Amino acid sequence: MKKILFLAAVSLAFLGCKKDSEEEDNPTSPILTFVSISSNEAVSYSNDLKVIFSYEDFQGDLGEDDPDALTLWVKDARLDAADYYHVPPMTPENQELHIKGNYEVSLNTLFLLGNGAAETTKFTIQLRDRAGNVSNIIETTPVTITP
Repeated sequence: MKKILFLAAVSLAFLGCKKDSEEEDNPTSPILTFVSISSNEAVSYSNDLKVIFSYEDFQGDLGEDDPDALTLWVKDARLDAADYYHVPPMTPENQELHIKGNYEVSLNTLFLLGNGAAETTKFTIQLRDRAGNVSNIIETTPVTITP
């Protein structure tokens, strides 16, 4: 009886490790990595910034056909709420493909919140796939906004 319990415990431990390993090798959530930002300085209400990040998704279900579906969110550290963006489909519908590449998002025109000479902020970015899986959060380098 002790041998059977021991073998059962070892088998369960082995199966549990295998599942974790498979999840690490083939995660269900998209993986993002910050690549660059077009400038670390912006003039209030004048210039747009472009952020480039790399993505990897093992199911290939990034983006939506519906232009009202906002699956990318970018949050200015100075604000409470994020801005939401549409991401078009990156693979044909019902295709499960391992995809990776770079994506560029143009940030809405930046502005000063106060009356100071300059403000510094960072942006966090996150993405949701069609299955509802949410990526990791990435952060840009600091950006200084001047009047």
